[in-house]
Amino acid sequence: MIRVLVADDHPFVRAGVAELLKSAEGVELVGQCADGAEVVQVADALEPDVIVMDVDTPVQSGFEATRQLMSRHPDLRVIILSVSVVTGGGPAMAARAGAVGYILKGQPAHLLEAVRAVAAGGTAWPPTFTPPTNEAEPGR
Repeated sequence: MIRVLVADDHPFVRAGVAELLKSAEGVELVGQCADGAEVVQVADALEPDVIVMDVDTPVQSGFEATRQLMSRHPDLRVIILSVSVVTGGGPAMAARAGAVGYILKGQPAHLLEAVRAVAAGGTAWPPTFTPPTNEAEPGR
C-alpha cells in the first residue's frame, strides 16, 4: 500500500486529488494539508511514502517545504503539482529541492501513474525535462 499525503491550498484541487487517490487500488490517502508549513509537521506524524505537493503553497512554497521534508525524511518521495511547466523554472527548482517528479494539474491521468512510479523508486518528470544529476549539484 502506497501511503500518500496531499498538500494544496485550493480546496477543490485538494479534494479532486484526494478523491482520485482514494479510488485507486494500492493507494492509501493518509492526509491533506493546505500550506507548506503544515505539510512538514503532518508528514512527521503520518510518515507517508509519497507527498503530492502544490508548487505555490501559502506560508512557505512547495519547494521550501520539499527541502525541509527531504532534510528530515531523505527516503520520502515528493511530486510537485503545478499549473505550468515553466513556472519559474519549475521542474529544475523541484529537482534541486529534492522532489522526484513534477506533474501538471491539468493532467490528472498522469498523477496516479506518477505516484506509483515514484513509490517504486522511479521519477515522474515532464518529457522535455532532464533532471540534473547529483554529481552536478555539489552539496546535495
